[in-house]
Amino acid sequence: MKLSEALSIARSAPDDGAPFVAVLACGFTPQPFHTFLAAHLQHRLPARRVVIEPGLFADVAGTLENAARQEAQAVVLLLEWADLDPRLGFRGAGGWSAAAIPDIVASSRAALDRIAGAIARLPDAWPAAVALPGLPLPPLFSPVGLHASAGELALRASVAEFASRVAGRGCLVLHSGHMDEVSPAPERYDFRSDLTVGFPYKLGHADALAANLSALLVPAAPRKGLITDLDDTLWAGLVGEAGPDGVTWDLSSHSQVHALYQNLLAALASEGVLIGVASKNQPAVVERALGRADLLIAPGRMFPCEVSWNAKSAAVDRILRTWNVGADSVVFVDDSPMELAEVAAAHPGIECLRFPGNDYPAAFAFLRRLRDLFGKPRVSEEDALRLESIRQGEVFQEAAGGAAPETFLQQAGAEITIDFETGAEDKRTLELVNKTNQFNLNGVRVTPAEWQARLARPGAVLAVISYRDRFGPLGKIAVAQGRVEGSRLHLETWVMSCRAFARRIEHQTLRRLLSACEVNELFFEFEPTPKNGPLQEFFGQFLEARPTSGFALGAEQMERHLPPLYHRVVEIKQTKIYG
Repeated sequence: MKLSEALSIARSAPDDGAPFVAVLACGFTPQPFHTFLAAHLQHRLPARRVVIEPGLFADVAGTLENAARQEAQAVVLLLEWADLDPRLGFRGAGGWSAAAIPDIVASSRAALDRIAGAIARLPDAWPAAVALPGLPLPPLFSPVGLHASAGELALRASVAEFASRVAGRGCLVLHSGHMDEVSPAPERYDFRSDLTVGFPYKLGHADALAANLSALLVPAAPRKGLITDLDDTLWAGLVGEAGPDGVTWDLSSHSQVHALYQNLLAALASEGVLIGVASKNQPAVVERALGRADLLIAPGRMFPCEVSWNAKSAAVDRILRTWNVGADSVVFVDDSPMELAEVAAAHPGIECLRFPGNDYPAAFAFLRRLRDLFGKPRVSEEDALRLESIRQGEVFQEAAGGAAPETFLQQAGAEITIDFETGAEDKRTLELVNKTNQFNLNGVRVTPAEWQARLARPGAVLAVISYRDRFGPLGKIAVAQGRVEGSRLHLETWVMSCRAFARRIEHQTLRRLLSACEVNELFFEFEPTPKNGPLQEFFGQFLEARPTSGFALGAEQMERHLPPLYHRVVEIKQTKIYG
């Protein structure tokens, strides 16, 4: 991004957008990095008004210590060597001597301890993105540049220990190896700009740093599922011609790339990513190949497997419906450009990637691209349950189709747990709010700081709903958040996972919210979105027409339209759940 483009984007912030305030802690003159950071954050948050609050000049620790008193949602820490000791920069004169090295290392450790302490005192809800020193050290530590001296190694070890410490507290540390690739060392430092105006970066490096730190603070939503071809993709060869034992994925057959792909799919599946198969083949032959003992991903991790001679787009459609996810949450991998084009045309939004075969540079980039598309900072219990809950959902639907609806629901053994004591620190709760689309009250995404502020208000209510039945547990599948105002519960957020549809959980939730909060009316801050049709249909059960904006629903009106509810309900709450 050019600086002029960054200025234009930064100025495009909507005047009426909710502010997103990030504190910038850096020891040098913040411009023009300030502008690049604002632009990249604004690009990721188009509905917000991004505000960058620069800190104290040459005082990173002081900026972080003061940050907690500001009205902010995030922190960006841009650390360079001079922030640890002025003698490690080029703007100060004097102090370059071998005798000073032990003292410089000691003072740098003390500075890192102070910075780490300041980070630990930041509000828990604030994400903090940290860039470690990436500029050259002064010619102080070694008689020649190719010699890594003990003093320099000790200094770098202190920085590595600091990074490990703050990462353990939840900070988002920018990967130095990644930065080495996108912004090589010779393209980073502007010696003249550093000495004349106090800005040490070349503009390209400033842009790269801002882009990657913004991506840490406001990451793209990870994809939920991957649909893979088999022939010349999951394995090398055509199973219909070579037979189940003739396809390969090993070094000796020069097909190790396929083994690595299987390994990566297995790792993704263990983290809750859905893996499906779309293959033009004979089902019986594929079943035998997938049953081989040396397959590196367990066949049970891949569901569903759509194997036929029909169009791949139709197979992908059936998989998407089974998973109940949108195409824009899924990646499709195939070795055939024609198949990729056919699927892309039928399913706008799906990410189509060509399996690179033995193009080794492309294969290396392909594996890393998949890791980036699905990567997430943490794996929740619900992630691990996702595939099994989808299988159970299939069984649930099949069983429901074979019995009278009321009889089936009555015999499902459903248990709902409504937890009113969950706090803002539960990351799964906010994750569910920010990634659920179909059953979502208004589509509003909330930052951790905003979520914490909502729950700290007088009258605040948060209900987290978990579900299980005789088909198995679904885990935490719904969240309702709002505030009590007199005899009304004002709901600002209400989401439910699509995995929980058709079980009348939403009906039971409303009934229990009314009784637990001791109110006789619910007000929904509803806004229609392109994806929340299922919620609109649900509200249509209680109203004469689908709503177009916020509305109230009284207890008596709701009870008149509630279907029979058969769940066993467990409530976890304090004596008074709000206030």
